[in-house]
Amino acid sequence: MNIGLAHFRVGETDGVSLEMEKWRKVLERMGHKVFFISGTPNYGEIYIPEMSFHSERFKKIEYNAYRELKDYTNEEEFKKDILSEAMIIEKKLTNAVEKSNIEVIVPNNIFSLGVALPVAIAFAEVIKKLGLKAIAHNHDFYWERTVLSKPTCDFVKECLEKYYPPKDRNIKQVVINEIARKELLKRKGLDSTVIPNVFDFEQPLWKPDEFNRDLREKLGISANDIVFLQATRVTDRKAIELAIEVVGEVSKRREELYGTLYDGRKFTADDRIVMLMPGLIETATNYDSFLREIAAKEGVEVIWCNQIMGAGRQEHKDEKMYSLWDMYVVADMITYPSILEGWGNQFLEALFSKKNMIVFEYPVYLTDIKPLGFEVISLGAQYAERSGTSYVEIPREKIVKAAKEAIELLKNGKEYKRKAEKNFSIGQQHLSYRTLEEKLRKIISSFNS
Repeated sequence: MNIGLAHFRVGETDGVSLEMEKWRKVLERMGHKVFFISGTPNYGEIYIPEMSFHSERFKKIEYNAYRELKDYTNEEEFKKDILSEAMIIEKKLTNAVEKSNIEVIVPNNIFSLGVALPVAIAFAEVIKKLGLKAIAHNHDFYWERTVLSKPTCDFVKECLEKYYPPKDRNIKQVVINEIARKELLKRKGLDSTVIPNVFDFEQPLWKPDEFNRDLREKLGISANDIVFLQATRVTDRKAIELAIEVVGEVSKRREELYGTLYDGRKFTADDRIVMLMPGLIETATNYDSFLREIAAKEGVEVIWCNQIMGAGRQEHKDEKMYSLWDMYVVADMITYPSILEGWGNQFLEALFSKKNMIVFEYPVYLTDIKPLGFEVISLGAQYAERSGTSYVEIPREKIVKAAKEAIELLKNGKEYKRKAEKNFSIGQQHLSYRTLEEKLRKIISSFNS
């Protein structure tokens, strides 16, 4: 079949964009033809600029819908603007669907997150009018985000009720964790299928090669420096301050690391302990400034390196853009202290990279991931608000315990490898492309039953 995967943006390093790439690969492997539909220019097959996550119009509508109705005289004017925008998207989407003969459409977060009201309205109308089959891939719901749970007017409330998600027998609901499945049933009376985030465990392992061989040099780190990698975007809910504190505690105990490391390298008084931060800075607060303050206080050297990282490897003349996978190759340990995730793409990447990781046990980790039997360095599952800020804090003893465990693993090659291989094997068994293919086959075949 011809299948359209739709989202506000594609080809970026956010979790939804990454997951869409995986769905595309699996659907194509199953024999389907796939089209990306998004607001991202020059990437994918169908470009609808009004869908763009990065446009001023997108941000304006979201602000007026959930923060303050300030750019319109009244609710009616706001409603007219939203419906007018929806009509434009609907026409463009209808043309694209008919031109490409799309039979199944897969809106990603369009019917769940609550942002971009015109996009949700347009997609619902097109599905209904053209009788399309649809799989609503709901990664995040509006009720999970505090700011998106407070509509500024009745029209926004009506939209949330009607379109997030729409109740249509042609739309199959997919969620990415057990918590969301229960909540969707409770709030909206809709059944859904849980499809976890997955990873291609069959691809070649990430290793040093000709392209990334110079990456440590490019980052200004030596062969024997110990590297902690925070591979996520830089945004408040990632709680990166906890990772910085752990690395700070490891640094205070650096003498315990002297000698041979887990992979045979020698760590001496002349070598450094650094933290890589290749992710995009996406925060409405001064979160990155706060992280710099914490790093200075903890004595942690953070290397902010998003400027040399792209969605994939690129090379133009003397300029190189490395992929996120290259960053994993130079890392010794992965930090993943997020307090909230719909699933956890970086967790899967760390499994595949065969690197050990430090994890805060966020709710979905506890319900969907931990029961599979992974072995990680835990930061616990409870946090508090850091005094005088809106950021995160856990007891210092948890930080110290994690740092001690990290040092033990960095010094013990046998145990480091055992845990990494065990985690890889569990991921391969439960969270691979095979898992996704089996679940998609069931959903697609159910359209005909």
